[in-house]
Amino acid sequence: MEHIIEIEHLTKSFGDVKAVKDLSFHVRKGELFAFLGVNGAGKSTTISILSGQLEKDGGNVKIAGEDIEHSLAHITRKLGVVFQNSVLDQPLSVKDNLQSRAALYGITGEAFEKRLAELAKLLDFEDLLSRTVGKLSGGQRRRIDIARALLHRPEILILDEPTTGLDPQTRRLLWEVVSSLRKSEGMTVFLTTHYMEEAADADYVVILDAGEIVAEGTPLELKNAYTGDFITFYGLNDEQIASLGTPYEKIRDAVRVPVRDTAAATAMILTRPELFADYEITKGKMDDVFLAVTGKTLTGEKSL
Repeated sequence: MEHIIEIEHLTKSFGDVKAVKDLSFHVRKGELFAFLGVNGAGKSTTISILSGQLEKDGGNVKIAGEDIEHSLAHITRKLGVVFQNSVLDQPLSVKDNLQSRAALYGITGEAFEKRLAELAKLLDFEDLLSRTVGKLSGGQRRRIDIARALLHRPEILILDEPTTGLDPQTRRLLWEVVSSLRKSEGMTVFLTTHYMEEAADADYVVILDAGEIVAEGTPLELKNAYTGDFITFYGLNDEQIASLGTPYEKIRDAVRVPVRDTAAATAMILTRPELFADYEITKGKMDDVFLAVTGKTLTGEKSL
């Protein structure tokens, strides 16, 4: 599978602060690529360089085989970007916002009306077209942000924290739309997110910390490398918990015990069957991977 984004030895500093340090990674065409890190890790700086908003200090960046130093104008037409903060003009209506954006890509007249109708149906905002953007809810505005990024049928959709603060219904709609476009148009999606269940669905994950890659791989590879399994016990009293003789974490009405792998869980069941009246065994999650790799949660808190 061909690489649609190629980054080699990328660097960027702001004064004495090295935001991106010798970053190298590839994104394959058509994949969902997750780019993870706490605030200040270098994610937004990298996205700003990819989208032509920032100049890099060093390294090479190619998008669809073209170098951004020589073909930026052509490359940006292949990108759709949904920024963390909405870039819509609040005093204008939804339709006026999208019409002015579409005109930059030469999409006017009947072609615009047709594309607008497609996106309004896809993202469920047909009844919002005449509404002033400033009067929309956060979820409604996010749908228009995504429509704005999709107007020109980009090959690559960059989503920078696209679902932060959204209600579950809107989050589900946005991911249904993204999944549909990946299948129907082969679109590549470059995602940053604080929601680890979204990263768990990615084809490939890169984790940044302080401007450097600290781990990368498929979600399964990362889980196997950085976490084990977990046994969750229900209904144990304090004496039974203490008798486990192993580190544990209390969660709500249960106790979660980390084990190396499923074989270790099986050995514990055979040794202490009386404790296994009500339990479940689960694989580690991407939250556990992130914490193991960076020592932080995605909100930036350090592990004690």
